[in-house]
Parts: sequence; structure tokens; C-alpha cells
Amino acid sequence: MSALDFTKDGKDGKDDEGNKDHKDHKDYKHDGGTGPVTADGMMPLWAVSLGWELRRGRQVVVSGQIRDRWWFEDRPASFRELVAGVLEARGADVVGWWDPVAGLTFPLPGHAERFARLTAGRAEGDRPRADPGAPEGDRPRADPGAPGDDRPRADARTRRGLERRRDRSSLLAPRQGAPPRAFDDAVAVAHRLAASPDAATAFVFQDVDHHLPPGQPESNPGYLRLRAAMTDAVPPHAALAGRRPHARNAVLCAVGDVGRLPGWFHLEDPRIATLHVGPPDPSERRLWLTWLRGDFNGAPDATRHDLEALVGATDGMRGWDIDALARTSWLRAAPLQKPDKLLELHRLNVSVDPWTQLDRDTVARAADVLGERVVGQSKAVDAVAAALRSAYVGVDFGGSGTARPRGAFFFVGPTGVGKTELAKAVAELMFGDQSAYARFDMSEYQQEHAAERLAGAPPGYIGHEQGGELTRRVQERPFSVLLFDEIEKAHPRVLDKFLQILEDGRLTDGRGQTAYFSQCLIIFTSNTGADAVQDLLADRDQDVPYAALEAHFTRAVEEKFRTIGRPEIYGRLKPGVVVFDMLRREHIVRIADRLLGQLTESVRERHQVELVPDPDSLHPWITERMSDPEHQAYGGRQIRNELERLRAAVVTHFLAHRPATGSRIRLGVGADGTPWVRDANGKD
Repeated sequence: MSALDFTKDGKDGKDDEGNKDHKDHKDYKHDGGTGPVTADGMMPLWAVSLGWELRRGRQVVVSGQIRDRWWFEDRPASFRELVAGVLEARGADVVGWWDPVAGLTFPLPGHAERFARLTAGRAEGDRPRADPGAPEGDRPRADPGAPGDDRPRADARTRRGLERRRDRSSLLAPRQGAPPRAFDDAVAVAHRLAASPDAATAFVFQDVDHHLPPGQPESNPGYLRLRAAMTDAVPPHAALAGRRPHARNAVLCAVGDVGRLPGWFHLEDPRIATLHVGPPDPSERRLWLTWLRGDFNGAPDATRHDLEALVGATDGMRGWDIDALARTSWLRAAPLQKPDKLLELHRLNVSVDPWTQLDRDTVARAADVLGERVVGQSKAVDAVAAALRSAYVGVDFGGSGTARPRGAFFFVGPTGVGKTELAKAVAELMFGDQSAYARFDMSEYQQEHAAERLAGAPPGYIGHEQGGELTRRVQERPFSVLLFDEIEKAHPRVLDKFLQILEDGRLTDGRGQTAYFSQCLIIFTSNTGADAVQDLLADRDQDVPYAALEAHFTRAVEEKFRTIGRPEIYGRLKPGVVVFDMLRREHIVRIADRLLGQLTESVRERHQVELVPDPDSLHPWITERMSDPEHQAYGGRQIRNELERLRAAVVTHFLAHRPATGSRIRLGVGADGTPWVRDANGKD
């Protein structure tokens, strides 16, 4: 296909009065539905494919972007106009179009009159009704032997021939005076005409999936009648004079989603093909943008390079979207020369960057706030705080309109040291709610087909109309914190989705809708290498320095991605790899005190009793318990496991003694390591 090119002077293709000038481009000419033949005309690839399928004698189910606009005959045209033009170009004398709202209509001039003449009934005595506008030689003659005919009476063979002609004409007998509106009546007319070789006809049935919902038994007869009309069609007699092979009369089905049709309708018959209508390709987008170029902000100063950059940036956008993009360019004062910024404003539908709406003081002290929540992980906290500051200021190598996520981190380290907790803390810092983040447990994505859960099943598969879990979340809330927990457990095919997200900042779901990640903060967590931490601790008499731990986990992560054959993903994640430190002795007491504080608050809320932990006995006890390398390898989770014994002692005390409301009890550990709970008087 060729595309509409620039005018010779390289300007915007307008004359001195500002009118769009297409005089350098020839009118579109068809070659019977196979595609364009002029140098400057073009037709979408799907329309070319439609022409070829029809020439091969197959009926077609067209699905996808059937409500978009397309480039046709050197101008924008609707799907209806384009398909009707293709059908007329391949020889259809009558093109009918049925939809649930308007019934059977005729999109091309004069076709309604042709349909009326074609379906006109016999006059009294079965005389054919003459067409006043037809040449004399083409007008039907009275039947030989009819009353008033002075010609010799026909013999038996002639009479049988006339009877066959009358039977064939009865196929075209009208059911009602006006074109039918009801689906069954329209299908019946299309069936009769398509199965008769006396006329070249084409009928398109649009949105039958809305009129005949699949899965309901009463819908099956309607689909069966439509399929019969499609498969019983024959070539018209007029085609016998043309080239072989002879195309059949066309009966097409147009739906937005082929998955809403019953599978047997189009899959069980090789005479029916399916054709997907996707968004415009680069050549078509170049036509749209050239035609709309003057409607963009900054158009007078735009160069061909600027336009080509916008052609690439609008990948996946539809014709209507590109038209709306030109309006956004003026409404938001975003020039054509900055396509990334223009598209960001258009897609997010916001006039300000949501990251800049964060509180300046909160962002400035992000490291302190996060450090209070996540104990002993200063390097990880500093890395995330730096990303938040960068997102707030909006300075990056990609410019203000970069499509990449605002931050992408790969948290790796021993288990139970705060990787997930830090993601929750970031969400609470940004949204005021630690649950305001999306967590995806990658242990649920261990199978290859699980990749479809993120972006949705492909078109035609069950459930694809729902989209993907990840794409749907980002489309609904583009300003998000996304946590992918235990990423090492995901199938390698699932990881390929993240390659596209990290590189291009977008992911298209099974519905053809694209989710953009330019406003997201993405966090991956992994325990890769954690199984060797216990051995690493056992080989040393003292704590492992952070530098040795960092080298161990960095090497383990790189080896993991090489083993699964995805080193390119590690290459994109490497700048964001953050190794979490193991819990040191000075951090154990702080974590234990925080957990005990949560236990104290729970007792106060539920029973209005004050629980007072005894630090003199509890701190030495928990420190000694966590000095075991086996316990140390499990991090904060092991601290919680140890304190579970204290919680059990509190529960037992409440069941046995029923402390009075407003009373005070103490919690500690004896010399033998046994927890105790006593009231204010020191009684157990």
C-alpha cells in the first residue's frame, strides 16, 4: 500500500486559503476488490483481505474496530461506507445493510430502488412487471400463450421452461412493501436473493451478536438461518461473462467481538472465513495525520520528521482517536513537535501530572517516613525515596513525556526482611492507605497460559472480553504502585510481558485496549538466593557484612535470569536491583517492640485492658532466640513466630482470669524461656 505523501514544498498540504489540498492525489479506483491500483490511493489491509476472500467465494465474519473511520477514496470513511464500496466494486448491483436499530437499509445511492425492482412481484396472471427504465430488449415479455398474446401457443417444453422461470421469480417475491426491519425477515430476503443467480447482491448483517445473544437456545435458529444464507449463496449469471473463478453473492456478518458469536457458527464451515479489523497501520496513520496536520497546535512549524515521530507514537490508536488527539493538542496547548507529552495528556485526560500533586514536605522526608516503617533497610529506603523525588520533580533522560514507568525496582534479599512491607509503606505515603496498591502474587502465574491473566486472552477465546487483571487495573488507575511478589516463581512467558512494560511502558490486552504505565511505580520482589543464606551464616563466626550479602544476591539474580533464558529482562532491571540486608542484632529488638505494640493495641481495643511488656526480660530473650543462624535466615517472620508464644500466653491468661475492664497486666519471659502474664499485683 502507498500512503498519501507530502506536497512538493514539504508543507502541510494546504492551499493559500488554508483548505486541505488533495488535488495531487488521484481518485481511488478498484480492481474488483483486490486492492488499490493508483499510486496515491490506498485501502486498509483488512479491506484488501476482504476483497480477496470474496473473490475466493468465501463468506466473511468481520470483527474488531467496526465503529472506527478509515481512509477510502482519498477521504475518511466509516466502516459501513468502506465495506459497501468494496462490495459494489466487486460487482454487487444491490448492497443491503441490516442492523438492530434501522433494520434493512441501503448505504449506496440508488440501491434501494434497485432492491425494490428486484423484489417486485408478478402482476396479475404472473406477468412480470416491466422496468420502465430498462432498454426495450431487456424488458420482460408476456408469456407465450397468455391471454391477449397472438403468438403461437408454446409447446410442452417451453411451458416447463416458463414454469421454472416463474418458480425462480417467486424466490424474489416481496414479503412486504418496504424493506424488512425484523431480523428473520431480512435474513429470509437475503437468503432468497443470494441463492438465486438472477441478480448480483450483497448483504451485511451488523451487530447480530447483540440481537441474538449467544448461549440462549432461542438464538440458535437465528444463527442457523443466517449461516444458511451465507453458505447457500451462488454466483450470479452476470459473473459467467467475467473471469473465473466466479464469486458468490455475498452475505457478511459484522460484529465488534467475534468471541460473542457461537463458535459453531463460523468455525465448523470452511466456506466462512473470519477477518479481524485492527487499528490503522503506519501508512493509514500517516494519511490521517497529514489530513489533520493543520488542526494540531504548532502545525506551521512542524517538519516531516515531526510528523513521522507522531506516526510512530500513535501506534494502536484508531481513526477517531487521532481526530481527538488533534483537539487535545489545542485544548492542552501541546504542540505536534512533542508527541510524548501530547499523548500523555491525551491518554491520562489530566491537565497536571499527578505526581506533582504529592505534598512537597512528604516527598522531601520520604526516606525518614519509610525508614520508620521498614527497619534496617537504609539502602532500599534511600533508593525508593530517590525515585519518589525524581517522579515529583519530573526530570528524566526520556523527557517530560517519557512512556517508561516512573520507577522500576527489583527487591531481592533474605525472606522476611521487609520487601513487601516497603511496597505497602510507599503506597501509604502516596495515597494515605497502605492497601492502595495492586499486589500480584506471581506464584499463581507458574503455568505458561497464566500470561493471559495479566493482559487477557487473545480475541476469540473465552473471557477475552474481560481484559487482563494487570491491564484493567492500570486502565482504571494509571497512578499506581504495582507489586509483583516472588517474581522468580512466574513462568518465563509471563516475564516477557514485563519486558514490554519496562521498555515501552505499555501493554495491550485481548480487547485491543492499551494500558500505559508511565505513571506507575513498579516493584518486583524475589527470594532468589535466600536458600543459601543459612549456609552463608553458618560458615562465619560473626555477622555477614552487607557487601558480601549484596554480592551473593546480585550474582544469584543474574544467574537466575540466565538460567531461564531471559538475560535481557535482567539488563533492564539491573539499575533498579536493590539487595535487602539481613536483620542485624540491633534491628531485632526494634521489630519485636513494634509487634508487641500491635499486640498491646489489640488488647486495649478488644478488652479495655492495658498490656505492659517487660523489656528487661523480653529483649534478651528475643535476641538470643534470633542468634541461631537457622532462625536468622527467616528474618522478621521468625521474630513474629517467636512472639506467637507470648500471644498464646496472653490468650490463656484472659480465658483463665478474665481481667476487669481498665485493669493492667504485665507480659514477660522467665529465666527458662517460659512466657508469663501477671496482673498489677504480680499474681500469675
